[in-house]
Amino acid sequence: MRIFVTGATGFIGMPTVRELIAAGHDVLGLARSDDGARALAAVGAQAQRGALEDLDSLQKGAMASDAVIHLAFIHDWSNFMASCETDRRAIEALGSALAGSDKPFLATGGLAGLAPPGQVATENDVILPDFPFPRVSEQTALALALIPQGIRASVVRLPQVHDRAKQGLITPLIETFRQNGTCAYVGDGSNLSPAAHVLDVARLYRLAIEKGATGAAWHAVAEEGVAMRDIVDTLGRRLDLPVRSILPDEAPAFFGRFAMFAGFDMRASSALTRQALGWAPTGPGLIADLEQLQDA
Repeated sequence: MRIFVTGATGFIGMPTVRELIAAGHDVLGLARSDDGARALAAVGAQAQRGALEDLDSLQKGAMASDAVIHLAFIHDWSNFMASCETDRRAIEALGSALAGSDKPFLATGGLAGLAPPGQVATENDVILPDFPFPRVSEQTALALALIPQGIRASVVRLPQVHDRAKQGLITPLIETFRQNGTCAYVGDGSNLSPAAHVLDVARLYRLAIEKGATGAAWHAVAEEGVAMRDIVDTLGRRLDLPVRSILPDEAPAFFGRFAMFAGFDMRASSALTRQALGWAPTGPGLIADLEQLQDA
């Protein structure tokens, strides 16, 4: 297939592009800059110049391809609501270009809010109308699978995706720890976060777009839940900083806009994803990558 990939030059995007090309697919990647276009050319992909806010460029890329993987997201945490709105518009624009084509469309969502603490989120869990998070990528994408759009839309739900250089939302926490001169977890630090290595996630995107399922939610989860205390203890050793527990009401002052994530607690399963797609994660775990953290 010829696959249009948004976010193609990003942390997950570039490994996904390489994975797709290695499997024999042609890739058209969205590129904001000449440097991005050159990076795509270096791995054997073509570039569609444009940006997430440029809806015309998104639609041109979708119409010129046999399938679409939507990975792009503007990670501007100071203006998160606007980033979510940009993403919603981008998904709708891609959907309008795909309508009636029967082309697969694979979007990206998250796991937060799918299950309460103590329960395991599964692929069968659905986002309810009172979902408390502003990012509506999954809801917008899966709505495209309904009549009359009839698009083969599905979604990958991401955990904390990591390698030795980046670790999802843990990466901005590392900067917070450096600024504060100490590492901290909330309460006893027993709250859990699912995780997966970036190369395993890239392989899942390839398997999922090849499957071309309609209405499916795939879980890119290699580890069901890693305890925050283990994460913070490892970072304390790696960064050579003291580690302490803080009370929940201290979290906003210490963590700022990431206070919610610091107390995030959820396990997630990928059993159905593994069975349906034959996905078998092989990469190192989150703690192993944090122990080899680059630039620490």
